[in-house]
Amino acid sequence: MTLRPALTGLILLNLVLAAGLSTPARAERADREKPVNLEADKVTVDDRTRTHTFEGNVVFTQGTLTIKANRVVVTQDATGYQKGVATGGEGGLARFRQKREGQDLWMEGEAERIEHDAKTEITRFFVRAHVKSGGDEVRGQYIEYNSISENYTVTNSGDAKSVPSAGDQSKRVRAIIQPKSAPKE
Repeated sequence: MTLRPALTGLILLNLVLAAGLSTPARAERADREKPVNLEADKVTVDDRTRTHTFEGNVVFTQGTLTIKANRVVVTQDATGYQKGVATGGEGGLARFRQKREGQDLWMEGEAERIEHDAKTEITRFFVRAHVKSGGDEVRGQYIEYNSISENYTVTNSGDAKSVPSAGDQSKRVRAIIQPKSAPKE
């Protein structure tokens, strides 16, 4: 049995890197060079299926990056691409926090389940989803961020479809987008 925390750290770092809402919301680059520290009540590694499972009060740190969850499962396909799923945690939510590159601002996010696919570079936040980058933030039942196209979708249902709120304001998607200053010449 071989535990590869650097590999696991890479997928968890990708969970956070992909969660930024706009191009300027880059994660701290220096974090990639920092050691990975992982704590959990239980770790299970299955080399045959290329699956690493961390359970119970999982705390992942690498530089300014912190991920907290009840369970993190990382799988790797035959071509080396990884998928990571973080679930539960404090208040039933998986959470992350990381400093933005070159700024004194932070990216933060939470959901009952956060999934990242390194092959497609898509991160999905399911149920009670909330992502904040600087002063910008979005809330909904589902948030999907494509780091290749730099587009995101937020819906009020957990299956990426929009459903009528029937006047129920608690079922509406919410966004706060701060005004951007014009570049100084």
